[in-house]
Amino acid sequence: MWSALGPVPTACLLFLDAYYQAWSRQPDLCPEDWLQDTERLSEELLLPLLSQPALGSLWDSLGRCSLLCNPQSCAPAPEALRSLVSLGCTGGCPPLSLAGSASPFPVLTSLLCLFNTLARIHKGLCGQLATVLAAPGLQNYFLQCLAPGAAPPLTAFSAWALRHEYHLQYLALILAQRAATLQPVPATSAALHHGVALALLSRLLPGSEHLAHELLLSCVFRLEFLPERAAGGPEAADFSDQLSLGSSRDPGCGRGVLLAQACQDLPSIRSCYLTHCSLAQPSLKASQALYRGELQQIPALLLPLPKEPLLPTDWPFLPLVHLYHQASDAPSGVPTADAVGTAMRALQWVLVLESWRPQALWAVPPAARLARLMCVFLVDSELFRETPIQGLVAALLARLCQPEVLQKLNLDCPLPGLASFPDLYANFLEHFEAVSFGDHLFGAVVLFPLQRRFSVNLRLTLFGEHVGALRALGLPLTQLPVSLECYTEPPEDNLALLQLYFRALVTSALRPHWCPVLYAVTVAHINSFIFSQDPKSSDEVKAARRSMLQKTWLLADEGLRQHLLHYKLPNSTLPEGFELYPQLPSLRQQYLQRLTSGMPQNGVLETEYSCYG
Repeated sequence: MWSALGPVPTACLLFLDAYYQAWSRQPDLCPEDWLQDTERLSEELLLPLLSQPALGSLWDSLGRCSLLCNPQSCAPAPEALRSLVSLGCTGGCPPLSLAGSASPFPVLTSLLCLFNTLARIHKGLCGQLATVLAAPGLQNYFLQCLAPGAAPPLTAFSAWALRHEYHLQYLALILAQRAATLQPVPATSAALHHGVALALLSRLLPGSEHLAHELLLSCVFRLEFLPERAAGGPEAADFSDQLSLGSSRDPGCGRGVLLAQACQDLPSIRSCYLTHCSLAQPSLKASQALYRGELQQIPALLLPLPKEPLLPTDWPFLPLVHLYHQASDAPSGVPTADAVGTAMRALQWVLVLESWRPQALWAVPPAARLARLMCVFLVDSELFRETPIQGLVAALLARLCQPEVLQKLNLDCPLPGLASFPDLYANFLEHFEAVSFGDHLFGAVVLFPLQRRFSVNLRLTLFGEHVGALRALGLPLTQLPVSLECYTEPPEDNLALLQLYFRALVTSALRPHWCPVLYAVTVAHINSFIFSQDPKSSDEVKAARRSMLQKTWLLADEGLRQHLLHYKLPNSTLPEGFELYPQLPSLRQQYLQRLTSGMPQNGVLETEYSCYG
């Protein structure tokens, strides 16, 4: 019965929608007439409809019929034609699927179309009509859409089906946005609606440029969709940071203050993203004409077969990427227009997402987020010195240093838009040497990829090709955003790097007052290496270990000699960054005596080590 009568309610609702759209635009009609008519329609038909169990069952079946939530429900039939993708449901899709005979999508989409039209022409009905958004089935469907999972593969049929599903989500969000502007208190589902809007924006396919533009204008940067701003969100962010980072940071420039300021600056943030996420005008106009039914403006009804969504997965970072490319293409010394404003708005928005909508950045690997932050420093020689930029970058770097994020950070994996992270890091070091002047935040970002768990090539790049940068890495141990153990454990096993460490120490290229962090790190690794007695080591490693220990014994610098021989364990609360043995343990003492017996006292070979290379 439903398969035969199902199209009838859909057609009736769409007719009512078109009727009231046309009626409200008639210039010679009294608004009071059609306002009263819409009130009567709402009271006598629509509001009673919302309480019907049949409508509730339709909402409940959304998840089962959704291509996003249940990709197997809409597999195209074997006889599906690429040129007529809507035939993919013929004989191949189960009834409970988006294009199946029992699909709830046509009726619910047409119902939301009518509700949006009535809410637009009669704002007094908006709150009553928006109660449809509280349906448990719709809420569960939205939650399923936000759950992490693989996106359905893009085929001719899936792209066609997804456009219909995205249209329903868009209509629900626009209705929620209309209601939110009239509510004095944010709705309990405001955060859910905002999360769905962000997810939808990142999923929209070519041909839906109009929906993407409208989402940027209306829902994504809507203050009413950020209930955290009025529910203690900034204060909670500060409290969370104090628990995880300690209370040494200045509360006047904490994450809570930055989030509160970002909420105030949402109109400027929206303008920034409308500029940098702008879509091609011909495609946007064609999409607008298609969705508005302006057939005379549509060159063709054929839609392109998409290969990827409209916006890249890292679209929140697009303004930063554009700044970086503009700076790379501009002549040397020419400043980028409004670089501070653009960078600040982008960083504010990314901080809001990191703090309150982390699921919106799940598709962006932490390594890609780090690379985008590095772009801020590469734009020019002054941008990173601006006080607002410093605070925002520091807050975002702290988010990357959270344990749950650190364990997912992989600098060896391919990153979108980046040929090689080591190449980017080499450019970053070169820029640091040229313009940093010892800036602590710049230094913290330089030190971040040098953790022991990351590729040894990054450390080789610094100590082999950019050793001069060590003099500017004056970040105090107390300001290191991650634990010192991230750099000292496990012991370094790359012989070439250990030799570079030792050379930097004995030639005074690395001094504790110049670079306290890496001084403590190199001392820890050299100490572990020279006292290691692994019998499985190769002859080359054994010879290098013996030679390095003997040369340490002969060092003229008594302080460095004491540190290398008596190092015990890292301790960032001490000025040196590590604890020392008052006297060597017996096993180490015996090993040292065995290798240095008959050798002169320390300092005899001072001339040799002053030119050690």
